[in-house]
Amino acid sequence: MSAHLSRRAITIGAIVTLAFSASACSQDSGDSAKSGSSDFQTVTIDHALGKAVIEDEPERVVTLGQGSTETAIALGKTPVGMEEYAWGSDDTGYMPWIHEAVKEKGDDLPKQFQGDTELDVEAIAELEPDVILAPWSGITADQYKQLDAIAPTVAYPEQPWTIKWDEQITTVGKALGQEKESEGLVDDIKKQLSEAKRSEYKGLTFSYIYNDGPGTLGVFYPNEQRVAMVSALGLTPDPVVEELKKDYDAPGTDSAVIGLENADKLNDSDLIFTFYSDEKSRKEIESQSVYSNIPAIKSGAVVTPEDQAFVTASSIINPLTVPWTLKRYVPIIDKAAKNVKK
Repeated sequence: MSAHLSRRAITIGAIVTLAFSASACSQDSGDSAKSGSSDFQTVTIDHALGKAVIEDEPERVVTLGQGSTETAIALGKTPVGMEEYAWGSDDTGYMPWIHEAVKEKGDDLPKQFQGDTELDVEAIAELEPDVILAPWSGITADQYKQLDAIAPTVAYPEQPWTIKWDEQITTVGKALGQEKESEGLVDDIKKQLSEAKRSEYKGLTFSYIYNDGPGTLGVFYPNEQRVAMVSALGLTPDPVVEELKKDYDAPGTDSAVIGLENADKLNDSDLIFTFYSDEKSRKEIESQSVYSNIPAIKSGAVVTPEDQAFVTASSIINPLTVPWTLKRYVPIIDKAAKNVKK
């Protein structure tokens, strides 16, 4: 979904040079760069691609993937740079909840850079980060080596794009020396979700599905963040997902890729949640008879938000997206729930 810009051609030598330059600048700044607590304890975070050792309290934070930007902002450390995410951004070029929060704080907006397979490592090095946060991302082992040469880099604990939302928040907090504060953020989010829970949703099951084109069909797992957001409102993931996980697991996606030929496995889901990349894609997918005859879809018991910003926000659980999403989600679900066939 992310739009991609052309990355400038750079060599490993250039990356390493920039990394040493960034390190030198950081050292030259001396104690004046450490405006945070003087009792910062060295933090070590093990992850799937290596180990991040953070010896001084980070002041210049760079974020990759999704979710870490928002948590850093909530902890008082607005990143100096973040991976761009055009799908869901508004006319400011930023996701609205990020733009609103940063402007309210009076901080400068993070510089945005190319991510994903075209990761602009040079742009990241030029930001002279103290730490690079990517616990919910898809960075590769090769990208990690380049990033870690610039600053301690925190990747995902096991597989790409699979960290639990609360673990992501506390991981970011630990990296910034604010683990206790991050635990408070988790507690506050749980409270917001608990208060938003709707008793009328009790007993209703759902599946959160997606596609990558005609003939494809995937089902997200209960721990995947967009599913966890819906579950918190009182709906129950269709138990069939556990069966699907055994036979159709797709590592690194937090989902089972079952293929459209197995659409009938979703016949008992009261509600279907999904999204489309654009209107053309939506028409193409919905024109497939096997797809349109999934009972929940056929009856109109389907939640398909069209606003890209909302789709993005409702896919990420963090201190900024949850309040932004909750006030918009319930009316959409209520409308679909009226069409549930029991």
